[in-house]
Amino acid sequence: MASDRLPLVVGPGPLERAHRLEGDASPKQVVVTYHERTKHHFHRFAASLGYMDWATQPDPFRRYAGADLVRLPLPKAGRPLPYWQLYAMGTVPPEPLSVESVSLFFRYALSLTAWKRFHETTWSLRANPSSGDLHPTEGYAVLPAIEGLGDTAAVYHYAPREHALERRAVVDAKSWRELIAPFPDGSFLVGLSSVHWREAWKYGERAFRYCQHDVGHALATMRIAAAALGWRLVLLDGVGDVVVSRLLGLGRHEDFGEAEREEPELLALIAPEFSPTVPRGLNGVTTDSGGVRWQGRASTLSPEHSIEWPVIDEVARATRRSGNVTITDDFSRFPTDDDLFGTPVRQGLLSAEKAILGRRSAVAMDGSTAMSQAAFFRMLARLIPTHDGRSMPWDAIPWRPRIHLALFVHRVDGLPPGLYALPRDPDKLAALKEMMRQEFRWQRVPTCPPGLPLYLLQEGDCRALASRVSCGQDIAGDGAFSLGMIADYMDSLTTYGAGFYRNLFWEAGMVGQVLYLEAEEAGIRSTGIGCYFDDPVHEVFGIASREWQSFYHFTVGSPVEDVRLTSLPAYGREPER
Repeated sequence: MASDRLPLVVGPGPLERAHRLEGDASPKQVVVTYHERTKHHFHRFAASLGYMDWATQPDPFRRYAGADLVRLPLPKAGRPLPYWQLYAMGTVPPEPLSVESVSLFFRYALSLTAWKRFHETTWSLRANPSSGDLHPTEGYAVLPAIEGLGDTAAVYHYAPREHALERRAVVDAKSWRELIAPFPDGSFLVGLSSVHWREAWKYGERAFRYCQHDVGHALATMRIAAAALGWRLVLLDGVGDVVVSRLLGLGRHEDFGEAEREEPELLALIAPEFSPTVPRGLNGVTTDSGGVRWQGRASTLSPEHSIEWPVIDEVARATRRSGNVTITDDFSRFPTDDDLFGTPVRQGLLSAEKAILGRRSAVAMDGSTAMSQAAFFRMLARLIPTHDGRSMPWDAIPWRPRIHLALFVHRVDGLPPGLYALPRDPDKLAALKEMMRQEFRWQRVPTCPPGLPLYLLQEGDCRALASRVSCGQDIAGDGAFSLGMIADYMDSLTTYGAGFYRNLFWEAGMVGQVLYLEAEEAGIRSTGIGCYFDDPVHEVFGIASREWQSFYHFTVGSPVEDVRLTSLPAYGREPER
């Protein structure tokens, strides 16, 4: 993502960096303080080391020494499933749970997609994008006994470099039955964690934000991978972080020692199908019982840490969830597929495989190519949940959209350049109008489908403005359009608690992942922008209240390829490192 273009400018000095957030502050106050503290401003950036300490660069691949490594059979290339069919619910027959289907799931969700080389430096790309290609997100699965994988249920860590599963724990039959009893036949669990140090090494205090973006991207890639297999995925928001940690073995001090810890993020259920009443919690069953045998010791990622960032640990503590409350929002007022697309989408350029594994982050845009209205409208329509709550990937999360789009439109055929808005929840239109500049027009775009809530706010050339508020990055003005993701921030924290701060970033990351794949399908490219000037973005749209905050930026357009880079296949040979 383009967030790796962050200028290496140190923010507050060492004494200010050492200041703690907690004390007598409530979790919500810690979150608000952290968010304000880690904003970029024209006159200074959020605190970071200020240079690249290559001697302590973290390893992007964690392994568990002593854990059995089960290599997954690499799926045969050329699967013909069309990209559009991922979104056509019920049209992909569910695959049986097997070592082959598990392999395909991880191939599409978290695997390597290529190696890149520049002179003597080599790095990998993955299906799940990451800020600065640092990859703080680790993936796990809790699977039943599967022929070719293991003759007992087990907790596995996914090793992307090897496309393999490391068996972290063996679960006896009784414990597995109790764990999976509330869920449909054929179910299994997947989990995500974050290694904060991987991002903090480069980005300092703002790293917690980027870790959460990456979790959102990974949640979307897992939902999309499940769709390619005819499976469903739902976030188990009723499972607290302590349970996730115990289930995945993240809190086992004896397995980590001096190695960098992993922060539990989420647990999700995958099944061929389930009803709206499927429980989103566990029956109090965890894998720290006598029916579980653990193995493996976590690798150390850096020989030492040049600096610690205590505010990241503090905001992580403040945003941990108990799992006592699940969200049950009503989507009945949302549009239908027909409202959003007009004619149902039943054709396209790419297969699902090519879109997922061919996704790349643009490093520059050509500054001249326009995109069609049809492609623009289709891309935005994919970001709106439908009234039945079953639109992919939004059926993976239970809450109504809390992320809305403030767009800088530069080159879309038939649309005047200018500022636009896309409220992703129909009941938030009035609040957005009241919150933004009073002189904005709020003119509904007449040529878009009736269910697409796209509004022109102000006409004009906004290319330089888009670049300026995105840390001066030309890529924000050189594409067909760029956008800021505006979060319904304070109301979310009040309604759902401080832990929902993470969820806001997850939703933003999911929006970004859909934009990535839709850009591929349209024959163009996109990239996430984590470096933007927070309050100047708010000023552009007239956001004067802390109630709403910008959480992520994105840009979409025709890419300029970097011909200096050599591409190597993801698997089949081991690049020199």
